[in-house]
Amino acid sequence: MSMPGNPPSDHALIDGVVRHDELALASLYDRFSGLVYAVALRITGDRPVSEEVVQDVFHAVWRTAAGFQPGGSVAAWIVGIARHRAIDATRSRTYRARRREQEIAPAIGLAASELTDEQVERQLSAEQVRAALRELPASQREALDLAYYAGLTQAEIAARTQTPIGTVKARLRLGLLHLRRQLDAPRVGTEFS
Repeated sequence: MSMPGNPPSDHALIDGVVRHDELALASLYDRFSGLVYAVALRITGDRPVSEEVVQDVFHAVWRTAAGFQPGGSVAAWIVGIARHRAIDATRSRTYRARRREQEIAPAIGLAASELTDEQVERQLSAEQVRAALRELPASQREALDLAYYAGLTQAEIAARTQTPIGTVKARLRLGLLHLRRQLDAPRVGTEFS
């Protein structure tokens, strides 16, 4: 029980959510939504997706509060839900991007005269990214592939490749810097004198 004027404890709020007290959920939201957003943004790198994750997390808290283990940390429990939801959102976004790519792929087989400017630009961009990726050292290419195409977190990449997390972080950073330099370089034939 909280004293009059003192905010309720995290555990008291969870008990309230179990009793379907919407004010308790609102208090948990006020207390933890910023942290959840920061975790989601770090994993997804996308503000709108992170905002959706925040909503999903508190919806999950509402539905599953009865499963919270008494004596555990409410913050850790909510952050755990946030982490899983953010990873799921990232994987889902990767899956949707692959589906769109597969749907567009038949258009690439059209005669050049049938391609729209947008399709040509997309094809050129994809080819440039693939070419830049081929120039990376294998370790950096693998780290980027696992992070962006498989949707793994840095810790998951470290576990899968049996590499220290600091090394994984360095490989990702160096790989991204190299890709940025390659993709920002002027394209041959696109410069005007």
